[in-house]
Amino acid sequence: MRCVIARFPFDLTRSGVLESMRGIKPEQVVGESVIIGRRAYPVKQVGQVITRQDRRDFSAGEVLRAMTQLGFTCRVLPRASAPTRVLRPLQQASAMLGVPATV
Repeated sequence: MRCVIARFPFDLTRSGVLESMRGIKPEQVVGESVIIGRRAYPVKQVGQVITRQDRRDFSAGEVLRAMTQLGFTCRVLPRASAPTRVLRPLQQASAMLGVPATV
């Protein structure tokens, strides 16, 4: 499959990606990840290995799109929920007692 990552065209295949990642130890996953074989790799690590480019040259979205099209399982970060309202100590204590705070 032909895809563009960091403005460069690449002809990627599922077997080619598997071969490229063979023997590569996965780094700790803290964001988006790709499941290759039985291991979860950070997206940027996969992109660096298969393109041989610096991680700053491409986005995680470009690699996620390519890996998804090749049939790999990709995990993305859940969207951050809206921040919850922080109660002052008196309001929190009143809420715990079930009495509305007057202050």
